[in-house]
Amino acid sequence: MSRRIDHVFQQTRRTGRKALIPYIMAGDPDMDLTRRLVPELEAAGADIVELGIPFSDPIADGPVILRAAMRALVHDTSLAEVLRAVRDIRRDCRVPIVLMSYYNPICQYGEDAFAADAVAAGVDGVIVPDLPPEEGAGLIRAARAADLATIFLLAPTSDPGRIRKVARVCRGFIYYVSLTGITGARLTDHGDVAGRIADIRKATDKPVAVGFGIATPEQARDLGRMADGVIVGSALVRVIEQQVEAGAAPDRIVGAAGDFVRSLRKGVDG
Repeated sequence: MSRRIDHVFQQTRRTGRKALIPYIMAGDPDMDLTRRLVPELEAAGADIVELGIPFSDPIADGPVILRAAMRALVHDTSLAEVLRAVRDIRRDCRVPIVLMSYYNPICQYGEDAFAADAVAAGVDGVIVPDLPPEEGAGLIRAARAADLATIFLLAPTSDPGRIRKVARVCRGFIYYVSLTGITGARLTDHGDVAGRIADIRKATDKPVAVGFGIATPEQARDLGRMADGVIVGSALVRVIEQQVEAGAAPDRIVGAAGDFVRSLRKGVDG
């Protein structure tokens, strides 16, 4: 339900706290671990959790997330399986869950069926990085009917007209991509981010979360001062990957991911 996301940002704005939104790839390295990771991230201080849907041709993702998708696809992780896992996670976990999926899996599933089944499972929102608002009328309509937040992206190259268009169709929050390029790229110019977020705020009062290039607690702190929330993906996925490659036991993988998110939480709160 999109209302869970709205509640997060109402709370953070009231308290001055910034939302921390970590991303993991569903099914990396398997779905049993995903079921354990989401509650751990919530306990570690995540306000919203993004779950990636593995796809074989992730055009916006860098090598870290691509490898995570490949690890998940080895086990035939599907959108339907992810929804079943979310339903299980919801038994003990209240953190808002946002799916990040390329359009192909949603198209194959069916837009109306996806929106209805996602909300029934406990999903709160969806990000589709390769679906611009101009081509997303069907998904937007289905999501509105099901009360699923549709979260679209703005980039450093977005002009005022684009900002207004995205602001009109976004629900939950606006995802500001802090740099041009793929996930995992390095962010160096925080001043430009501040200016672009200020431009977005001129067009809308909807929350703005910034992602791409945030890898350390210090960066999370600095970007958190500019936005309503910070999104950390590749850096967390890399922590999981390092544990998997070392042959770590599931408890150790979960613990390492939780420790990293706790460090980000301290950074954001700092």
